[in-house]
Amino acid sequence: MRYRILGPLRPAVTAGRDRIVLAMMLLRPGRVVSVPELVDAVWGDDPPSTVRTQLQACVSRLRRALPAGAIDTDPAGYRLRIAADDLDSLVFARLIARARAEGDAVLFREALDLWRGEALVGIDSRPVRAAAAGLDEQYVAAVEDWAELELAAGRDRELLGLLGTVVERFPLRERLRGQMIRAMAGAGRTADALAEFRRTREVLRGELGIEPGKELQEVHRRVLTGGETAPVRSLPRTVGDFTGREDVVARLLAELDRCDPAISVIDGMAGSGKTTLALHVASLVGERYPDAHLFVDLLGHSAEQPLEPAAALLILLRQLGVPAETIPVTPGDRVTLWRSELARRRVLLVLDNAHSSAQVADLLPTVPGSLALVTSRRRLVGLDGVHSEPLVVLTPGEATVLLARIVGERVRAEPAALAEVVRRCGGLPLALRLAGARLAHRRRWRVADLVLRLGESALPELAVEDRSVADAFALSYGQLTAPAQRMFRLLGVCPAPLFDAPAAAALAGLPLDEAQDLLDDLHDVHLIDEPAPGIFRLHDLLREFAAALAADLSPDERRTAVEAILDLQTHAFAAANPPSWRAAVERDIGPLRPLRPDLVAALPDPAARVEWERPQLPAYLEAAAADGEYLVYAWWLPRAAWWFLYDGGYTAELRRLLERSLAMVEKAGDRAGIAVVSNYLASSASRIGELDRAAELLRLSRRVQEELGNRRAVAVAQANLANVYDAMGRFAESVAAARESLRLRYLVGERVSNRTPLHNLADALDRLGRHEEALRARRLGMLDAIEVGDATALANCLQGIQRHRIALGQIDLATAHRYLRAALRLSIRNEHLFSEADIRSEQGRLLRAEGRYAEAIALHLTAVELTRKTADRRYESAYTVDLADTRRAAGDRAGALADYRRALRDAEALGLRYTAARARAGLAECLADTDPESARRSWTAALVEFREMGVPEQHEAERRLAAMPR
Repeated sequence: MRYRILGPLRPAVTAGRDRIVLAMMLLRPGRVVSVPELVDAVWGDDPPSTVRTQLQACVSRLRRALPAGAIDTDPAGYRLRIAADDLDSLVFARLIARARAEGDAVLFREALDLWRGEALVGIDSRPVRAAAAGLDEQYVAAVEDWAELELAAGRDRELLGLLGTVVERFPLRERLRGQMIRAMAGAGRTADALAEFRRTREVLRGELGIEPGKELQEVHRRVLTGGETAPVRSLPRTVGDFTGREDVVARLLAELDRCDPAISVIDGMAGSGKTTLALHVASLVGERYPDAHLFVDLLGHSAEQPLEPAAALLILLRQLGVPAETIPVTPGDRVTLWRSELARRRVLLVLDNAHSSAQVADLLPTVPGSLALVTSRRRLVGLDGVHSEPLVVLTPGEATVLLARIVGERVRAEPAALAEVVRRCGGLPLALRLAGARLAHRRRWRVADLVLRLGESALPELAVEDRSVADAFALSYGQLTAPAQRMFRLLGVCPAPLFDAPAAAALAGLPLDEAQDLLDDLHDVHLIDEPAPGIFRLHDLLREFAAALAADLSPDERRTAVEAILDLQTHAFAAANPPSWRAAVERDIGPLRPLRPDLVAALPDPAARVEWERPQLPAYLEAAAADGEYLVYAWWLPRAAWWFLYDGGYTAELRRLLERSLAMVEKAGDRAGIAVVSNYLASSASRIGELDRAAELLRLSRRVQEELGNRRAVAVAQANLANVYDAMGRFAESVAAARESLRLRYLVGERVSNRTPLHNLADALDRLGRHEEALRARRLGMLDAIEVGDATALANCLQGIQRHRIALGQIDLATAHRYLRAALRLSIRNEHLFSEADIRSEQGRLLRAEGRYAEAIALHLTAVELTRKTADRRYESAYTVDLADTRRAAGDRAGALADYRRALRDAEALGLRYTAARARAGLAECLADTDPESARRSWTAALVEFREMGVPEQHEAERRLAAMPR
């Protein structure tokens, strides 16, 4: 194992902050740990002002200490890539899961041997210690489960050594103390066992002020008397291959220690394994309830009528052995007798398949000493003071283990096919069991054969004898009201799995509040799930079931529903654009006039909605392409979402989406769609360095817009082309393209923001050393940004103006810093990562000029990290050259060489001539003293590029070459 947290942290990291950051990522292996969480863990409530820079420095040091590529940067934070066998806590959890499922004491001991002391001992951080305490809790729970197996096997003497050590660490664990007492008694040390009980009672009284619980007192009684009590046993047989659910089982067991009587309600969708779970928990705790184990099927979700409470009481009382002739007829008297019988017994009660809260209210125990486990497809919100445990589907790993236990290990020989079966079953235990049963009874079938049978419509195949998933769903559906049934059917035509109340209202053509009420009804009976507040989804198999029911809808009703949701999504995405960008959306797709303006107006936070809708955009595109009547949405949707995806750094997703959209509109011959999509597809191509492709797309957009007579759109494509020319180092052509864009816009009477031609013009002029002209263009852009209220554009203008004025000798460094601080505040306030990165690297260049190298390097590193979040490889390589320049100025020749070489490699791959030439010039500077021949070659190559681009750096290159010895 490469990493260890079950004891001291390994690998050993010296710096205290680095240890905390590594510990936090190891506590959440494979998951993103957010920046705020890391800041809280390292600095608590008093982080320094430079907290982001210091955190990035910690991560940089860890990257050097860990294997290459171990730490990923995510827009939200950082993630540690880790294999399942590389972390002791993951190995421990896997072994314990197997040990519990198989009842294997050897596996338990193998897992416990992984521990080398308290988890993450010596790391003083509140969140780390809290998480470590949770791991320690898992350890002692595993010890207790292992001890139970050892006691059952009669290995009492072997237990005593380890139990004694663990009891010292966890002196208040009553179950552990009870096992110690039982082991002593089993080893023939009855006096010691009784003395241990007295010590336990003193500890509990002294520390908690309580007496030992009933379970521990029962252990004491058995030691004294040597007797056992045989309970009434009415529970059905439980499965021997119970899999997963460790967290759920742990919570249900914890409820027994928290409440007395303990009452837990397990609710979930049809086939989720509620009854199996209840019986499994009952098997784990049966010994705590020696008098009776009772079970009744309340028929709440079956073809029969739900059982009346009085009838259920009759069944339960007869299970207890109460003579039929003594059971009262009236319901009230029957309840009284039931409660009297429970009051003098310790009873485990399973109430299966409950229909409502009213059905079970009188059946629940009311006095200490008993446990009730209730299962239902409904959320029984009418029961007060009970523990609710909504049951979700199995994880892919749990589902895989379950299939292997049903079928045998032969399924693991086809991992890809096995994963596909798990996916088609959606982690639903009933579906997995039925699929596994088919495979287990067809020994000549491969797993791939089962995949073929399941196909794209798995429901018909998930049936064995008289059991089927579809029938289980049908029972739940049949109990809905007519409006709820219609809503469920319409959800079957929803293009994407996730939806909210506005989407449901659009599909059904209902007011928002009515749609919300129907969703609540469906949620209450587990026909839909709510993975996040206000966001719903159908399980994959339920979605298939709903789609089959939707076949009963008329063609007009289906078309109306699909068009309504596509229109809602388009206008919801458009509403997420900043005000300064919405005019551009209308320029491309026309006036924003939604079919349901009430629903768009009701969206509380369109930007937050886009975040969870984002992965579903491809599904909406495919729905739009499925019917020629909706095809316009195939390019309206990605156009409306473009700003959010581009600004958020979702470059790969944006490119795939727009490529698919372009293929659709080209096939349909939609010229307006071709013109718009090609323009925005060029943005993602440019960002990943496909500059020739970007230029080709922009020329296509320009050509089609000219055919359509849309001079405003031609000007947009021309401005974007100027930006691509800038990236290619074709600065003179960039100036010409930007000026042509300005000319066209002025012809149509449009004022221009510096985001397009003025911004591009100033950048290209700056590269060419024409600072007066660049300053003039930048000031015009600033006036426009102020007028339209575009804070990000204003930040870019402030940054550019200080750079031009520094070059012209008009301001000093202190004044330049003030410009940049103002620009940075605007960028951070508007959460514009690209602008923030550019400003921070610019600040680093100013600090370098002042000789403040450490601060400058930190800012350059921040800029590089921010560009990685936006997936902007073009600017990442440019900022890497800035970083290398500062390292070289600081005397870090080795670090500078490494950065220059990395930047050169990336810039050449991306076709970034200017950045590549800067990197070559930097390499030459680093090599001048140690390898003059290589330095000469680098200077010569850089000079060729600088001259061809016409940039002033050529003069320095000429001077340096002339000064080198021949």
